[in-house]
Amino acid sequence: MLLQRSTDILATLRLPLLAAVLVMSGCAATGTNSSGNSKARSTATSDVPAQALTLFEQAAAVMASGDFEDAELRFKEFLRRYPDYPGGHVNLAIIHIYNGNEAAALADIDAALALNPNHPAALNQQGMLFRRNGKFIEAEAAYLKAVTAVPDYALAHYNLGVLNELYLQRLDNALQNFEQYQLLVGGDKQVEKWIIDLRRRVAANLRTANVAE
Repeated sequence: MLLQRSTDILATLRLPLLAAVLVMSGCAATGTNSSGNSKARSTATSDVPAQALTLFEQAAAVMASGDFEDAELRFKEFLRRYPDYPGGHVNLAIIHIYNGNEAAALADIDAALALNPNHPAALNQQGMLFRRNGKFIEAEAAYLKAVTAVPDYALAHYNLGVLNELYLQRLDNALQNFEQYQLLVGGDKQVEKWIIDLRRRVAANLRTANVAE
């Protein structure tokens, strides 16, 4: 089960690709397994020029289809025309991560955070890069900043759960993170299994501690 959990870290990279990722002027990305707040999305996109939104959605659709080469060109063109929207940088970072270019990914994440230091999708991707490089405390800080900025940003809760369970061995915290993710998303059968397993392990640890006392 732990191996499956570790493997599913990669899934958090795929989530934004399964739907048109809308991370325009500071709103949270909306992936298949992300809660997505419709009111926040409508508010965040209401001030976006129609042409910019169309270009972004077209690029996101190409990205979701798996054509990263074309998507990269489209997002770069989007940013050339509309440089003030961090979402283009976030999606470029995701593409760079898929292509194994962490330096370029970090540069785009930094660019997104320069435009909006509290951008949850950028912070989530930053946390994932930190984790990949063994910087677990820095990863935790990035995820926590993301959920502080946007409490219903489900992907950061998910990644906090993975980090706390597999890397920091904080089972109580991991359980809370996955429970919050499930509360926001609902219906994730795999995460529900993890929650059941964590509850069992946390209870077992508590019994062992009580015996030791």
